[in-house]
Amino acid sequence: MTTSSLELASLLCSRLCHDMLSPVGALTNGLELLADEKDPDMRQRCFELLDQSARISADKLKFFRLAFGAAGGFGDMVPVSEARALIDALVANNARIVLNWALASEMLPKPAVKTLLNFGLIGIEALPRGGTLELAAEFRDGVTEIVVRAAGPRIAFDRDIGRALEGALPEGDLSSRTAPAAMIQQLAHGQGGKLQYALADDALVLGAVLPGS
Repeated sequence: MTTSSLELASLLCSRLCHDMLSPVGALTNGLELLADEKDPDMRQRCFELLDQSARISADKLKFFRLAFGAAGGFGDMVPVSEARALIDALVANNARIVLNWALASEMLPKPAVKTLLNFGLIGIEALPRGGTLELAAEFRDGVTEIVVRAAGPRIAFDRDIGRALEGALPEGDLSSRTAPAAMIQQLAHGQGGKLQYALADDALVLGAVLPGS
């Protein structure tokens, strides 16, 4: 599967806008309520909701900046703690998801960090009813290995995302939902690497082997 850079960028922008719509919309609604509300307790509640929505919006923008964008400010190697902080922030308000980390390296190549972040996003979305998300990564001898496992009741996973990860999704079937998987597949392919996944009723496992520093 080969997708033009322009089309892929457009679909990634659509995905970003879709994911930002809810927290930004909540900010707008909160400001409208605050303008009309006179009760002190309700105004305090409005401020709390505004603060929460602003934090969620900022966390998502930081995540997408590195997961989808060029992320200027980082070199070829990125602190793995940066990826961990971004994923931790995404699930901070979801008590139903438990995160477990196994990070054997302090730094990862930027394409590997993008892969880890997008794997994390896929794993989070696979757990609409909660569960455990385990993320592991290691950079050794010029090769990065990444494994992400989402385990929980009734895993939600679009098979088209799996096809995009494997490079088997026809270009005409690409959408904003599958664009992140297509992006990291192209990153992996360009480095001579490989992505794969395994799906069961109660677990989804995502794996990547990425040569290059």
